[in-house]
This record gives sequence, structure tokens and C-alpha cells, in this order.
Amino acid sequence: MELGHLSAVILGLLIVLLGGSIWIGISLFLVGMGGFFFFSDVSFGSILANVAWNNTSGSAMMALPFFIWMGEILFRSKISENLFRGLSPWMDSIPGRLLHVNVLACTFFAAVSGSSAATTATVGKITVPELRARNYDYKLSIGSLAGAGTLGFMIPPSMMMLVYGIIGDVSIGKLFIAGFLPGIMIACLFSGYIFLKCLLDPALAPPGSETHTWSDRLRAVPAIAPVVILVFLVLGSIYLGWATPTEAGAVGVVGSLFFAALSRSLTWSVFKVSLINSVRTSCMIMLIVMGASYLSNALGFLGITRGLTQFVVGLSLSPYALIFILTILYLILGCLIDGFSMIVMTAPLVLPLIEAAGFDTVWFGIYLVLMIELAQVTPPVGFNLFVISGLNNDPIGTIAKAAFPFFLLMLAATVLLTAFPQIALFLPGMMK
Repeated sequence: MELGHLSAVILGLLIVLLGGSIWIGISLFLVGMGGFFFFSDVSFGSILANVAWNNTSGSAMMALPFFIWMGEILFRSKISENLFRGLSPWMDSIPGRLLHVNVLACTFFAAVSGSSAATTATVGKITVPELRARNYDYKLSIGSLAGAGTLGFMIPPSMMMLVYGIIGDVSIGKLFIAGFLPGIMIACLFSGYIFLKCLLDPALAPPGSETHTWSDRLRAVPAIAPVVILVFLVLGSIYLGWATPTEAGAVGVVGSLFFAALSRSLTWSVFKVSLINSVRTSCMIMLIVMGASYLSNALGFLGITRGLTQFVVGLSLSPYALIFILTILYLILGCLIDGFSMIVMTAPLVLPLIEAAGFDTVWFGIYLVLMIELAQVTPPVGFNLFVISGLNNDPIGTIAKAAFPFFLLMLAATVLLTAFPQIALFLPGMMK
């Protein structure tokens, strides 16, 4: 069978299985197995055994459950609620006021949770009722939350970066440090937009009856301290070379348990539910990663990866034209599948093209995470839209419309990241 027809058969089978609501990981396994069985003489069983072991026994994959568990503990304890109370007094004197808490709280929480959905849900259940009670513009409130909630994937540590690092054999430590400046840049774009919009129309963020002195602000610092300490413990231990990502994840879990106990919100129920949910999420991610690796092996044996690379290289596209085409592709995929699937289904195919075009694989990891952030706020599969809808019972279309300005800001961030790759590569370049 010709390579083009074979690629169409593989893609069609995958679409049918995913459209039939078969689990993503199982669908990837079945398509890979079918490729080996019908179009190759290779033993699919031996490949399956190797893939299952190699993708779950590495130290990088061991870090994943720790970061997921850390986020679950923070999500279910009072640490996140205290974070809002601690940030509020610092925001009352600038245009936008407490709307900036959405951005800052998401930035801080993202730095210890690694999950966009957990960040959005945790911050949203606290800030949205408070902003509504103070008569803030509701559209801007949920739009800023949907946009800022995506920072859970960009601000390290990030589960998406872990998965990409495992699949692409890219340094996870460098990916983590590379996400820091782009994450801060995106947060500044969001806060800048809120600042300008509320400066032009102060009614969007009306002043409250409360006024805060510098004494109030200083007394609020202890409420922020646990999250700041966790950030330094987790990220500092990696960047300073004191711990591997797996060890840093363990440190984060111990630290989150300690602060949850200190805030008197670590009950047996919280501990049990956080542990069970982290196991479920970890197993789901590992199944998808194994399935994607298995399918990637099948595509390699069938020559599809090599053929696609040669085809695109033969088009003689400029590097920027390649990124433009990939951006369109990822925007379309973001409307159809989740972020993990975007990584595991496309990274094995796209990475050879990226390397052939001369792009750094660390930079591409940050670009890919930004594409996944965009997918979080695009219907019909935007997870952040579902999270906010679940919190407030708003229609998905209403939330997507409110989030659209922040979607455009993330596109602007993509342009900046592509034009100035050192935004992502400056800090990793300082690592020895």
C-alpha cells in the first residue's frame, strides 16, 4: 500500500475510534496494533511490552504522580483560599482592583499545581463569587479567570512539560526553567489588558467599601507565604541542582501536606480523596503516554514518520512558514481533543520537522504548551470553559466569548515567542 493511502487508513481508524468515545489511550493502542498486525511483519506483542515498560519505569514519569498529588492537596485545603485573602489588599489601589487577583492567584497556584483545570477550579470557586458580590463586570471576571487559568500549564512545574519531556527526550529541568519567563509575560499581558480596560471604563471594577492600609497588606503576607515557600522549595531545588524533578515533586508533596496541616484543613477525608484522585489522573496520563508511544513506534516501522518529514522538507518551507502552519493545525486540534492528546499524537511526528528547520526542542516545548493553553479556552473541548461552566452554570458559548480577548492575547504571546525565542531560551541557556 502506498504511504499516502496507509497514512489515510491509520488516521481514519483513529478518528473512528475516538469518535466512538473509546478511551484515548485504548484507541492509540488499537490503531498501533492494527498497523503492526496488518501492514508489518514485526511482532506487535514484543513492541508493546517494551513500550509499556520504557514509558513507565523512568524517573521522569515517576515525578508525574507527585506533582499531581501536590496539586490535589492544595486544591482541597485552605491554602488556596488564604492565597486570595492575602493578595486582595495589594490590589485595591490599581485599575482593575481585584480582577488582578484572578491573574496573580492563578500564577501563584500554577507554580505549585502543574494543572490548568485545578488552577481554574481552585481560584474560580473563590474569586468569582467575591467579584460578583462586589459588582465587578461578570464577563471580564470569568474571561480573565479562563485565560489566567491556562497558566497552570506554562508556569513550572507543569504536567504538560513532563509529558512532552518524556516523549521528546528533552531535559525536564530545562523545560521547567524555560516556561518561567513566557508564563510571566503572559500574566503581564493579561494584567495589562485588565488595567487598560478598567482605566477606560472604571465601572468594570467599582471601588469597594473596604480600604486597606500598608499595615493590612503586611499582615496579609503570611497568607501568601505557604505558596511562595512551596514555589522556592520545588523549583529552587531543581534549578540549584539539589534535587531531580522526581525528588522535587516529593518535596512538594511533603511541603503541601505540612502547610495543609498548619492551616488545619488536612483531614483524613482530604488526604484520602486527594490520594485517590491523583492515582486516577496519573493512571489516565500513563495509559495515554504508553498508547501514543506505541502508535509512534508503529508509524516509525511503517515509514510514515520518515515519509512525512521528507514531504514537508521537500516543500522548502521557511521556518516561520512551518510554525504558521503548525499553529493553524494546533488551533484546529485544540477544538477537538485535549492537551495531553495533542502532545502524544503530534510530538513524535512534528519533532523531526522542528529539528530539521533548526528550532530548539526546548523552545518548541514551550510553544506547544502555549498551543495547549489556547486549546483550553476554545470550544467545544476547552477544559477551562467546562470548569467555569461547572462552577457557575453558565453556557459554554458565553464563557468562550468572555475569554476571547485573552485568547487573542495568547496568540500575541505566540508571535512574541516565535519572533524572540530567547524569551524561552535565555534562562535554560544559563544552566550548566
